[in-house]
Order: sequence, then C-alpha cells, then structure tokens
Amino acid sequence: MRTPPPVPGPAAARKQALQAQVLATLQGRRLAGIALTMGLGKTLIGLRDMAQLLAAGPLSQPGAAGTPFLVAAPTQAILDSWPQEAHKFGLAHLLDQITFTTYRSLAKTLAAGSFHKLYLDECHALKDSHEPGLKAHAASKGSILGLTGTPPAQAHSEKGRLVATYCPIVVDYTTDEAVLAGLLNDYRLVVHRLPLRTARDYVFTTKAGSQFTTSEREHYAYWSKRLANASQDPLPVETLRILRMQALMSYPGKGHYMRWLADQQTEKVLLFTCNQQQAEAQATHTYHSKNKHSQANLALFNAGDIQRLACVAQLSEGVSIANLRVGIIWHAFGNERKAAQRIGRLLRLNLDQTATVHLLAYQDTVDEHWVAQALESFDPAKISYVDATDYDLLIAP
Repeated sequence: MRTPPPVPGPAAARKQALQAQVLATLQGRRLAGIALTMGLGKTLIGLRDMAQLLAAGPLSQPGAAGTPFLVAAPTQAILDSWPQEAHKFGLAHLLDQITFTTYRSLAKTLAAGSFHKLYLDECHALKDSHEPGLKAHAASKGSILGLTGTPPAQAHSEKGRLVATYCPIVVDYTTDEAVLAGLLNDYRLVVHRLPLRTARDYVFTTKAGSQFTTSEREHYAYWSKRLANASQDPLPVETLRILRMQALMSYPGKGHYMRWLADQQTEKVLLFTCNQQQAEAQATHTYHSKNKHSQANLALFNAGDIQRLACVAQLSEGVSIANLRVGIIWHAFGNERKAAQRIGRLLRLNLDQTATVHLLAYQDTVDEHWVAQALESFDPAKISYVDATDYDLLIAP
C-alpha cells in the first residue's frame, strides 16, 4: 500500500505548480539540467520525472541490477534524501527501479550496466574523470538529468564544460525569484568587517615545525608582500595565493568574534567554520566527519534541544534544519556555490519569517573581495555591513 502524499498548503501548492512547470520543460529532452535554489524540491522533481517515464510505458536499457534509473550524488547523505522524499510523497514504489551511487563510484557503476536515465544530483560536482562514463552513456542514447541549486559560474571551467555538455541548464530559478514568488522565506545578509588584530599573540608554525609569534596584521602583510614580489619568489604565484588564503582562514580573530556574536543570539544558531578544529572550539556540539556524535547532535539541534551547532562543509549539502533563523559563516571562500548552499540552510522557514545570515570578513584584505564575489547573486537591498572596529574590546582572546 502506497503512502499517500501530504496535503499541500498554499506555499506547497505553489511549489508543486513550479515543479510541474519544470517537468513540462524537461519533456522530450534527453540531456538537460535544472538549477533550482534549495528548498524547491529538486529531488522530488527527479522522482516525479521517473514516475512519468514509468507511466508512459516499458523502459529500455535496464541497469546492472535490472533497474532503469541511476542516481548519483557527491555524498551518501545526499543519496539518503531520495528514499526519504520517496516515502514522504507516496513514491516509495520507485525505489525498486533505482540504483544509487556516489560520484566516486559513478564510472564503475556506469560501466557495469546500461541505464535508461542517469540523475546527477548536485551536478556542479562533476569532474573530468567522470566524462568517459558520461560520454558512453550519452552515446548509447541514455538520458541524463542534472540537478543543482548552484550551477557553475564559469562556463569554461571544468565543471561548467561538463554541465553544458551532459546536462545543459534549461531552467534556472534563483533564491530571490523564489522569495518574490512566495516560495521561500525572506532573508537578510549582514557582513561584519573586522580589522586584523595587531596584538602579537598569533603563533605561526612553519612546515618545518618552527614557531614564530606575530600578529594577524603582520602575518597578512608578510604574505601580501611575497605575492607582490611573486616574480622573484621561489613558490608559484598560485601557491602563494593559497597560502595567504589559508592564513586568513586560520587567524583566531574571527573565532573570538564568532563566539561573541553567537552569544548575542536569542535563537538557535548554526556556525559554519573552516575546519574541524575551529568547529570544536566554537561549540560543545559539532557536526563533522570525525565526530561520531554528529548525527545525534544534528537531531538535538533540529529538535531545538541545543541552541548552537558548529559544523564544516558536510552540512552545506543535502541537509534540512527546522526553524533555523540564524547562521554565522566564518569564511566566504569567494565561492558563490558554497555561500548559496550555506545560506540555503536557512530558507526553510514559514513565509512570514526572515532568516539572518552573518558573514565575517577581514577589513582591507582580499577577504572583502571574496565576500563580494560570494554575494553577487543575492539582492543588494538585503545586504548590510557592520564595521566591527571595537570587537577587540569585547572579547578576551
């Protein structure tokens, strides 16, 4: 007996109408991709596309396990969302028709069988190593549907070329379009501009193991000077840029400020840090690959039993959190995809609510450029700036 789908409210009905429009656009397209901002049901569109194909008649090219459909995603957590959505919306009968694989095993799975249609969840994660399998699948008249909330920004990049070739975007629906249409809750972005600290209490450890005590400002000036003289430097300019970025990501100033800012919140707050060590320093409860309590902590946070959860990249994709109104992002990476994914965690509220995302940036550094890049696709009217010039007085390092 199939589980009946939930009865839609007004917002859900609008999302269903959008999904129906997207499915109509996909009709007759063998290779296609859709870019829908998070919270609009990309997974459900994939499942409903399968249901339509099965309803139309027998499918050729059963896969290695006798299934016509192959779903690939970067992580197991994202793959797990497909059965969850199938059960939630009365489509569990489709699961017998699907083979699931991560991108790491995609080439091997494609080589082991012939599938009628391949669904590439988070298709912006494709790499050149996937191309032989994709090319062979397309050459055998197999269909491909790419799903993403953040299509590659650079058309000539590795990811941009692969998406354009094997799942060209035919629908691109942005966060702001969804907010204006009443499909997602509103949001505001607050950029906190922090000065690099001048206190000489930053301990820098070299690759050889030597330690030097300096300040954040002096250390950043050191890397900037090396970059300015890159033509005479023994290291390639790209390596110097990476080392300067890593330095900015590691300075403790943002950590002090993030803890202070989180303490000011009256609601639960999600903290996006750069690495596991920073996450552990920010909160008692964390979510990352080396914490065996991550899933339990996420469940507590979802239920509202804890008010603070610090995480790293794994929580950016494929995870929904109930009633999350506040997030703080340590580092923007100058990557609009990562920023959009993290902001998207907070776009699952009631439509009369507003989410607030705080982004931290160091003043007068390349950090400001990265933040500007990351926020290019968002409405400028929703972005405000705070100059946190006195934060040193508020925080004891």
